[in-house]
Amino acid sequence: MLKLHITNETGRLRAVVLGIANQNGPAPKAEEAYDPKSLEHILAGTYPVESDMVFEISAFHDVLERYGVKVYRPELIPELNQIFSRDIGFVIDRYFIKANILPDRAEEWRAIEHIVKQIAPEDLIKAPEEVHIEGGDVILWNEYLFVGTYKGDDYSAINTARTNRKGVQFLKDLFPDKIVKEFDLIKSMTNPRENALHLDCCFQPVGRDKAIIYPGGFQNPADYLYLRKLFGDENIFTITADEMYEMYSNIFSISEDVVVTERRFDRLNYWLRNQRFHVEEVPYHEIGKQEGLLRCSTLPLYRD
Repeated sequence: MLKLHITNETGRLRAVVLGIANQNGPAPKAEEAYDPKSLEHILAGTYPVESDMVFEISAFHDVLERYGVKVYRPELIPELNQIFSRDIGFVIDRYFIKANILPDRAEEWRAIEHIVKQIAPEDLIKAPEEVHIEGGDVILWNEYLFVGTYKGDDYSAINTARTNRKGVQFLKDLFPDKIVKEFDLIKSMTNPRENALHLDCCFQPVGRDKAIIYPGGFQNPADYLYLRKLFGDENIFTITADEMYEMYSNIFSISEDVVVTERRFDRLNYWLRNQRFHVEEVPYHEIGKQEGLLRCSTLPLYRD
């Protein structure tokens, strides 16, 4: 059986599901966009082409293999976007939780069923239909479980709202020994610089005690202050709205000391190196046009 173990974002990675970009299908129509950044590029005629996305995700794959990570891939379903494996499931401790994602993306689950079948049945949890959670909204940090949500009364009408209150409560009930902290996120379907699609679009821990944060991603300023107090001012890299738009907080940790980032993130990469991280830079700008980056492309299964 496939062993699972995830207790934080930065333990030494041993096994991961990495999305694929092959036979991704044509650029969607404007009315088919899931987020404002994709919509922006669809309307501008700059939506990424398959060959560029395959090249970028292959570069990421090469880095993971170079560090000895076991990389699982979804089965290919033609004409289906299968890049962002983070959303369809996530591991907490030894449990794999099947996410309830947008109905239009439900086929993505079928593409990883061959992996899920290797998990012990007692370690697989499927949320009830009314419970909405996507993996990008779930950040595990030792005894803390950070969860992005949207609490507006118009939740059902907001396409970029992916985790509801019932999703938060579901995790609280499942993991009563963890400190579950929810964050009400800013959402927009028209302005990508005012849309925190998931929690990892505006916040992510790195290393042992540091974090990347965009303060403007939170509805309640007290939530940002909570994180600032928890991590400490000296350990926080604060990003701008433009950097949030470029997905600066959506990098990926292979270990406490090694991070994979986009090669254009000059300011962040300089800071990380100054903090004594080993930075692996890869091209991921084209994939980023879909409002997802390196963390979004991964579903970690085992970390030391």
